[in-house]
Amino acid sequence: MEKVLLTSESVTEGHPDKVCDQISDAVLDEVLRQDNRGRVACETFITVGLVIVGGEITTECYVDLQPLVRDLLCNKIGYTDVKYGFDGASCSVLNAIGRQSPDIAQGVDTGGAGDQGLMIGYACRETPELMPMPIMLSHKLTKRLAEVRKQGILDYLGPDGKSQVTIEYVNGKPEKVNNVVISTQHTEEILDKTGNHITEKARNDIIEKVIKPVFPDDLDTSDVHYYVNPTGKFVIGGPTSDTGMTGRKIIVDTYGGLAPHGGGAFSGKDPTKVDRSATYFARWIAKNVVAAELTERIQVNLAYVIGEPDPASVSIDTFGSAKIEEDKLLQIINEEFDFRPRAIIERLDLLKPIYRQTAAYGHFGRKEDSFTWEKTDAVDALRSKAGI
Repeated sequence: MEKVLLTSESVTEGHPDKVCDQISDAVLDEVLRQDNRGRVACETFITVGLVIVGGEITTECYVDLQPLVRDLLCNKIGYTDVKYGFDGASCSVLNAIGRQSPDIAQGVDTGGAGDQGLMIGYACRETPELMPMPIMLSHKLTKRLAEVRKQGILDYLGPDGKSQVTIEYVNGKPEKVNNVVISTQHTEEILDKTGNHITEKARNDIIEKVIKPVFPDDLDTSDVHYYVNPTGKFVIGGPTSDTGMTGRKIIVDTYGGLAPHGGGAFSGKDPTKVDRSATYFARWIAKNVVAAELTERIQVNLAYVIGEPDPASVSIDTFGSAKIEEDKLLQIINEEFDFRPRAIIERLDLLKPIYRQTAAYGHFGRKEDSFTWEKTDAVDALRSKAGI
């Protein structure tokens, strides 16, 4: 019997890096809302009292950056008070946006890929979402942190926070939760008399109201070690405690380290950039193959050359779990799916303002209708081609 511990982490929408991802994708959404032919490569940097938005954007529309950023920080994320170390209403917002290079545009305008690189999609049977269990549980924990904060269930929590889940796998299958980490920003009111640690009551409240509601009933949690704010306290958080940048949480964005990540980040990039759109496409293929019961798990690998429409390579790995020969499965995938960037954009309907919601709690394993790459609408075609 083989036992192994596997761990994934997630962060809340108030984490500085995730704040930057959301700002970059909010800019992208606003461009697409007005001009779905706009080209966007938007990067954000945040620190104490300062947001810098830069990158290369080519569009005929106008984006009023200041109110867009402030609305996101205050009304969507919750940085509304200096007690959280950052106030979205009074921080400085600097615009450092330029235009996309025409040297890149001349290759993309003809239908070629907006960049080179490796793109990876993955799916497995560990969860109903066909995702690895550690990352799904980690995302559910950080989403739950935001829920109890915004609903006033634990009104002393701040926007910044992290989770981490370690699962014990036996013979390749998840069996039980080994340990859980929750680090959450909070006000001083829940500190004990030393002023260096949260109270035992606050610790128990977080375990009972954040952690336990997330875990499914059939998962063994009988011997979990809980780490709640393991440094003792977390009063100073957000951009005051740490700078943030777009694209620094790419493993959180994908499979939590249980599958490889390609070369690029996602947020702030329009779908002509294949490091976003082709990765979504690879996930869609992988999920449909697993949902079609052609394999227990699969990794789909794509690569592109900038300016070229056809992929440089397409390969798969089923880790010995395929129900048909792997070569035949790859042949079916190549026959069924069109990997050209324009075809990907059309098939997944990507020229819409759908991206800010992807920028926190993972790009995969989501149930929202706009996450078209999570649909299992190619199952029947795959099963038919496989003769099932």
